Amino acid sequence: MATSEQFMARANLFMQAIVDWEQQLPDLSWQELAGVTRVGQAAVFSIDMINGFCHKGALASPRVEAIIPMVVDVFEGAYAAGVRDFILAQDSHTPESVEFASFPPHCQAGTSEAENIPELANLPFADLYKIVPKNSLSAFHGTGLGNWLEERADLQVAIVVGDCTDLCVYQTAMHLRLHANAHNLPLRVIVPANAVHTYDTPVATAAELGIHAHDSEVLHLLFLHHMSLNGIEVVRAIK
Repeated sequence: MATSEQFMARANLFMQAIVDWEQQLPDLSWQELAGVTRVGQAAVFSIDMINGFCHKGALASPRVEAIIPMVVDVFEGAYAAGVRDFILAQDSHTPESVEFASFPPHCQAGTSEAENIPELANLPFADLYKIVPKNSLSAFHGTGLGNWLEERADLQVAIVVGDCTDLCVYQTAMHLRLHANAHNLPLRVIVPANAVHTYDTPVATAAELGIHAHDSEVLHLLFLHHMSLNGIEVVRAIK
């Protein structure tokens, strides 16, 4: 078993490799996707872009709020390219949600925290949104979204944006990837790194509060890298 010094040396080398990998991420253009953005062949999955993670509440994060313009760009670019399936998976917790044992109460059904951020709600094609309320980190457990996916055998591209990179975004992107793998479907699952992020709890703050530390930059990169290892297309941006 490695000593703590050996472990840190390996960790530093590995993290430097991931930083180098991230710096070389390519951009993707809507023109490159033009052949598969017709109705029924492409979808945008927006994860938890709601007030309770962006603008107000115990779990609102400035890092997540900062990706709003890039998420809006993806929505507008996708619509202009012909995409008409916009799946908005959003926390809508019951008051007795067992998830509140792990996270502070947040985004409860019927509150403004569980509502769309206005930046998305006010887009002119918002009537196309399929809102998927969820009571867990997964957009596919207890929501019926799995049935929607089963009916979309022609789906060629799934673009995933939102928060958090290491939690709900990861769960959604991996479910899509594993579903396609299991059924031998040629589905491209794409995550633009500039349109996803996660929250930050520094080590010192965590120690003071007696909770788990959560370094947003480290976990954001680690989970982008892990998604890439599993066949998800991680790009810098879609332009």
